[in-house]
Amino acid sequence: MEQKPPFPPFDFDTATQKVQMAEDAWNTKDPEKVSMAYTIDTEWRNRDLFINGRDEVRAFLTDKWNKELDYRLKKELWTYRDNRIAVRFEYEYHDNDGNWFRAYGNENWEFDESGLMRKRFASINDLAIKEEDRRVK
Repeated sequence: MEQKPPFPPFDFDTATQKVQMAEDAWNTKDPEKVSMAYTIDTEWRNRDLFINGRDEVRAFLTDKWNKELDYRLKKELWTYRDNRIAVRFEYEYHDNDGNWFRAYGNENWEFDESGLMRKRFASINDLAIKEEDRRVK
């Protein structure tokens, strides 16, 4: 059975650890590595997309990081309870034309008993920025 400690129910330390692990993994920009933190049948809402299952997660992340170049993410624990964690985040990237963006958002996470994320619901807004205004490095 796949496991991804720490396991729920979360306390402040384990929730903070889970958030940092997610930030570190996403900053690798490795779709295979990142996808392994989710259940096989994970359910996502990412902006206007509904993504189901680890295979769709890998495909989504591959496409994302092919478009969002020099991606850099920072996550912050917002709250936690039992097997759920809420985070706020911001990340920066540029497109193929060199236009920079900062994305802000919130995510709600639900984990199974083995510490894999079963559900991820993300609300995200993008803001065009100048390269010299970057702050997530």
